[in-house]
Amino acid sequence: MRMSFLLLCATARGTTAFHASSSQHHHRGATVVSSSLRSATTTSTSSSSLFSRLYQSSSSSDDENDYDYDLLVIGGGSGGVRASRIASGHGAKVALLETKLSHGVDPYYSAIGGTCVNVGCVPKKLMVFASRYPAEIREMEGYGWKGASEGRFDWKVFLENKNKEITRLNNVYQNFVLKNAGVEVIEARGSLTGPNSIEVHTTATGETSTLTAKNILIAVGGWPFKPDIPGIEHAITSNEIFYLEEQPKRMVVVGGGFIALEFASIMDGLGSDVTLMYRGDLFLRGFDDDMRTHLREEMENNSGIDVKFNTDPKEIRKQEDGSLLVIDQDGNEIECDSILYATGRKGKIDGLNLDAAGVHTERSFIPVNEYSQTNVPSIYAVGDVTDRIALTPVALMEGHRLADTVFGGMDRPVDHEFVASTVFTTPEIGTVGYSEQDAVEKYGDIDVYKNRFRAMKHSFPQSETYSLFKLIVETKTQRVVGCHVATDGAGEMVQGVAIAIKMGATKEDFDNTIGIHPTSAEELVTMRTPSYYYRDGQKVDKLE
Repeated sequence: MRMSFLLLCATARGTTAFHASSSQHHHRGATVVSSSLRSATTTSTSSSSLFSRLYQSSSSSDDENDYDYDLLVIGGGSGGVRASRIASGHGAKVALLETKLSHGVDPYYSAIGGTCVNVGCVPKKLMVFASRYPAEIREMEGYGWKGASEGRFDWKVFLENKNKEITRLNNVYQNFVLKNAGVEVIEARGSLTGPNSIEVHTTATGETSTLTAKNILIAVGGWPFKPDIPGIEHAITSNEIFYLEEQPKRMVVVGGGFIALEFASIMDGLGSDVTLMYRGDLFLRGFDDDMRTHLREEMENNSGIDVKFNTDPKEIRKQEDGSLLVIDQDGNEIECDSILYATGRKGKIDGLNLDAAGVHTERSFIPVNEYSQTNVPSIYAVGDVTDRIALTPVALMEGHRLADTVFGGMDRPVDHEFVASTVFTTPEIGTVGYSEQDAVEKYGDIDVYKNRFRAMKHSFPQSETYSLFKLIVETKTQRVVGCHVATDGAGEMVQGVAIAIKMGATKEDFDNTIGIHPTSAEELVTMRTPSYYYRDGQKVDKLE
């Protein structure tokens, strides 16, 4: 049987690391991993019977010659690319439509590879690396290095090197990941004309044509949201910051989620004067409360960021000298050179003409079931546009499992429990599983282990920066259901822990593991006595 698979990347946004709803909560477009997830389903049909229908439908050859392809996928980011590659490996014929094959500025910003590669995780992490060198240099004298100085950060050199790297990755995705897998890559935009057809708008010529397929996959990702206030046209987002010609000397960052905090930390580390405005009492809503409080203390004590809670801009004015004046709800004014909004993301469904196929949407997102199927049987969706968990690895999982199910004959519903994540602030926060508050709600009885200490690295310089480690254990089974770490390199650390937690490791398994000494990570296997407990949902300091 010949199977066909067309991947349409109408917006090149793909799926992003700027992290979704469920109870893995949104924090400005990035996910907070708490794991008490709702299932984003559009049907109550059992998984086994649904899988049978999905695969039987996809493998039927009665009408395969009536279509150009077996599946049209809209979105060339992480989820769409992975689904197309895996589907091709299962014998599908794959064509990928991407609005742009090389990154650049307005109106798209992104390109092949999606948000993550072009204006998301990859360039952001490169910025994170750059931003951390000054702090390293400041601590050198404590170890005997004399005369070390931070030097001067050259924004233009960084952007030149960043652009080279993203161009390289665009080429890798197009010519190695996709073409080597047998995927046809077309530079074009697509919109639905029915449940089995897409109108293709060629980027270079503007010409249109129509392609058909037995199934369609939408993987267009998300787009930054900006509120409607006077002067909002002067604000930038996580798209534009990667293409600014000059580094802002003074920057206001608005938001309290993943992206806002990361860029506040980045720009502070690069030497900008940063003001962080958040309308709530404490940022990173949905994360473990101890991690939120710890990061606030570290930012206030060990960074130059001016953190302003319960503060929300109401107007932005551009002044004669080109600077901006930000006015909050109380009339307070702050001058800056740039204001970055990181106040959420929406599904990038504009221009897809979903109504033509009858695809149901909620706000700007597309609800799907556990196999990523929409209310229209022939149309699927993965990644940020589904409002499940807006993380690149999650989109990869969703796309992979969809292709395995529909084309590989495998029963592989999505799995959104115990998804690890990292906030790349300084210090980093690494997390997997349930927060304390969510674990109490789910289990009622839990044991909480935690410790706050100054890491060995910071002892000689006598830096007043601290680490926080925390384990959440379900009392009845003694399974570790949550791990939260705030320290240097937390992301690298928690990735390994996530394997154990996903496999169902117990506190005894952690205790039986010999630590690596001297490391901060050994704290995870040396915490022996609970700091406190919850019984029947009530906090208890000591057990009688």
